[in-house]
Amino acid sequence: MKRLLPQLTAAALLLATALPSTAWAGAGFHKTLNLQGISFQVHSSGEGSQQQLTITTTGAKPPIKPIRQTVNGQVVGAEVADLNANGMPEIYVFVQGAGSGSYGEVVGFAVIKGSELSPITLPELTGANAQGYQGHDQFQVVESCLARRFPIYKSGDSNAKATGGQRQICYKLKAGEAGFILRPTSVLKF
Repeated sequence: MKRLLPQLTAAALLLATALPSTAWAGAGFHKTLNLQGISFQVHSSGEGSQQQLTITTTGAKPPIKPIRQTVNGQVVGAEVADLNANGMPEIYVFVQGAGSGSYGEVVGFAVIKGSELSPITLPELTGANAQGYQGHDQFQVVESCLARRFPIYKSGDSNAKATGGQRQICYKLKAGEAGFILRPTSVLKF
């Protein structure tokens, strides 16, 4: 793990800056991602504070039924990975909420049995990880974890200027009771 931390820190600096809410108002999202013989087509559409998200797949035998759901905010990114190293891919869709906080959400699904999608849950921030959190999340797959980075706000900070640095949480994918869950495994502050 010691060898991984410097790489995570370096990779954390590469996380893209979140788009301001006015930059994506009404914009759709389209991306095709491939891993382990399965192709995911991620599409979102709609205006305002909600979008319709559709995830379709090709390459699975038998075919996987498409996912269609409403998300609160705008889809700003998507990545495919195999974070639990089971030989089956997962799709991670990153959603940024409307408003000044731009709170982030991950909509994720793991391929199971080669032909089904099982939901992936990102739990709410709690305890020390939630201290100073006011949104502005950025997500990215970094090596074998899902990295979540956000500014830390101190008491009295305006929403436009956080002065407490940045926090990055590395999540690993674990089996849960009704699907999969992203569990925090390390936290960096810089």
